[in-house]
Amino acid sequence: MLELAGIEKRFGQTPALQGIDLVFAARECVALLGASGCGKSTLLRLALGLLTPDRGSVHLDGERIDARSAPTLRRRFGYVIQDGGLFPHLDARGNVSLMARYLGWEKPRIESRLRELAELTRFPADALSRYPAQLSGGQRQRVALMRALVLDPEVLLLDEPLGALDPLVRAELQEDLRGVFRALGKTVLLVTHDLAEAAFFADRIVLLREGRVVQQGSFAELLGAPADAYVTRFVRAQRPRIEEPAP
Repeated sequence: MLELAGIEKRFGQTPALQGIDLVFAARECVALLGASGCGKSTLLRLALGLLTPDRGSVHLDGERIDARSAPTLRRRFGYVIQDGGLFPHLDARGNVSLMARYLGWEKPRIESRLRELAELTRFPADALSRYPAQLSGGQRQRVALMRALVLDPEVLLLDEPLGALDPLVRAELQEDLRGVFRALGKTVLLVTHDLAEAAFFADRIVLLREGRVVQQGSFAELLGAPADAYVTRFVRAQRPRIEEPAP
């Protein structure tokens, strides 16, 4: 279980997160939704220990994530950012296996894990020797996902991983990602600004505005019982793209 309690975070005089109390259960997929600048990405970085809250605390299974514990606890997380964040001088195999090699895994174990992940993410095995510049956008995101999964983390954090893809590639990767989430049963936090995408993936949606949680609940609850006028405006603004999530 991942818990953020009483979180406050400012950058200079600008509040980024205010009074955040959130609990993410094991095997739950949660979408963090909201307009640009609402604090979604900051929340992920705090969960991962890349940022320190000004007030409040973050815990993973009861253990506080702070400057002392973060380097070790971070290995229990997988993290995917927009555009993948791959190292251009490493091929796909090198990018995926980076942490495994750092931790001293033997080559047969690494190769076995690479085969498992390539099959899971439907990444062509013969493309593992290609460099990021030689891969399509969808393939780069699959490599980024494999890299995040290589250590078999308990929590998977994804920061708008599909935002830069064209619609057809995005739709295909959405289907594949949801299959991966269901197959692995991990806790997933997915940052998006797209309500339809949140509905497609998530068991629960957390809508943020100016660093605060406006409403959290199911897709149906946001549509049918909005907490305030902002939720209504947010939903109406995206209505042309909204479809009922698949069962």
